[in-house]
Order: sequence, then structure tokens, then C-alpha cells
Amino acid sequence: EVQLVESGGGIVQPGKSLRLSCAASGFPFRTYDMSWGRQAPGKEPEWVSGITTGLTKHYADSVQGRFTISRDNRKNILYLEMNSLKPEDTARYYCARVQSDSPRMDVYDYWGQGTQVTVSS
Repeated sequence: EVQLVESGGGIVQPGKSLRLSCAASGFPFRTYDMSWGRQAPGKEPEWVSGITTGLTKHYADSVQGRFTISRDNRKNILYLEMNSLKPEDTARYYCARVQSDSPRMDVYDYWGQGTQVTVSS
């Protein structure tokens, strides 16, 4: 079965950094585009970043220049390095598998339980 397990969240002060990890299993990881999404209480889910099987990286305007997505296909791990964090980045962050043949990276068929990121002074 497909499993996506996020880790690395926590409480951090504005301007600081955090690195999230997603351990994937139960499917051929390297053949799927992967994304990170997030959702804050009372807000609509938001796509944050995606990385293709060819290692092309995409970012939402809100995190462009601050976040970096990467993947280790040998270890089946997806990463999200978050720098210069802002209070508005506070949300639960989800690792997601992009649906096969989808032309857009915010269409998922599986996602994990998420990891909480709280940015506050």
C-alpha cells in the first residue's frame, strides 16, 4: 500500500529555517511527480511546491525564493527546505503523490497525515 509519512515539523521563530522530510513506500517513487501542500485552520488547501520525475522544480509564488524542494530516489524521500519562514507559513504540511498523467502538480491521488509547522515569535 502507498504510504507517505511526513516529519520535521515544529515551532520556529520568523526568519528561521526548517527541513521537512517525507518517507515514501509502497510504490515506485522515482516514477511519480511529487508535491508538498499545506493547509491552515479555516483556510483552503494550498499547493506549495512540486518536483517532477525529471527533477524539474515548481513553487507557489508565496514561497518562491525561500523554499527548496528535492528528492532522493535511492532512499525514497521527498524533502522541503524552508528558509526565511514567516508567520503566514504556519500550516499543516502534507506530502503528496501527483496523479499519473496529470498536467498539473496540485492533483493528488495519495497524501500523508501531515506535519505541523508553526512560525511564531
